[in-house]
Amino acid sequence: MDIVSANRKRNFAGRILVASVLTAVFIFMFSLSPDSNSTKAFPRHEPGVTHVLVTGGAGYIGSHAALRLLKDSYRVTIVDNLSRGNMGAVKVLQELFPQPGQLQFIYADLGDAKAVNKIFAENAFDAVMHFAAVAYKPINPYGKAKKMSEDIIIDFSKTTNMAVMILRYFNVIGSDPEGRLGEAPHPELREHGRISGACFDAARGIIPGLKVRGTDYNTADGTCVRDYIDVTDLVDAHVLALANAKPGKVGIYNVGTGKGRSVKEFVEACKKATGVNIKVEYLSRRPGDYAEVYSDPSKIRDELNWTARFTDLQGSLQIAWRWQKTHINGYGSRNN
Repeated sequence: MDIVSANRKRNFAGRILVASVLTAVFIFMFSLSPDSNSTKAFPRHEPGVTHVLVTGGAGYIGSHAALRLLKDSYRVTIVDNLSRGNMGAVKVLQELFPQPGQLQFIYADLGDAKAVNKIFAENAFDAVMHFAAVAYKPINPYGKAKKMSEDIIIDFSKTTNMAVMILRYFNVIGSDPEGRLGEAPHPELREHGRISGACFDAARGIIPGLKVRGTDYNTADGTCVRDYIDVTDLVDAHVLALANAKPGKVGIYNVGTGKGRSVKEFVEACKKATGVNIKVEYLSRRPGDYAEVYSDPSKIRDELNWTARFTDLQGSLQIAWRWQKTHINGYGSRNN
């Protein structure tokens, strides 16, 4: 991925990179479609307008981030190869923000250096919001591979005056409170999706029930404990990081509630949110899973004045469930 040379061509000194840290991997395979652009490129900077490139912007989290940026009058370019993203989410954004010069979509894969160079050559970006897979203090080979992404970003920042903000977070739940966007994974990816997606699939009868792996961990109820953050809070943190990024500086922040919730707690909240008595099958541990993993968000609280607001697990799941019920086939159809 020849992003370095592309950035140098654009003279990105003082620009901003916001790298979003996930425990789930986003896969990019890049190729440029000849009719991929929904609008013309944005080749010039405009006074008072911040142009943000959102990679993975057709995905669950990326589309919510793009929605918030557009609401706040940012100019947005979404780049996605749709391997995990959904064109339906992009179409929703295009319908909400049809004004010329505000939103464009480019079908491309970040693994294609020529495509990336072309994107940077034809557009004048002020910031890049890159949804990548990285991890802090990796506890297994999977985590170590992700940590390398963060190291690359930090090493690159030392050669430029670029402002870099790295956000580390874990299990994302919820959806747009106004019901415009939601989580709609490709069918072939459902098995490897979020626990919230499995919960909703079980409630809708798509799968027979939930499978919980491990009931003998050293936790209050024997199941794993994780930090669940609402996507609205997460997007707020992104926008705040963007506003506080400083040239030549690297900001690294944990983004979470700071409170762990067990898998059993999550399942009970899911049952209440959906009103369905979901069948649960308890299985043996999955190798490599740690008993408790949750964030310490004190740094982002102290330095950026950010604190998670939507911490009611059942409430976040209820909002997401409303979207699921009115979008039985994801973005393919809407049932009112």
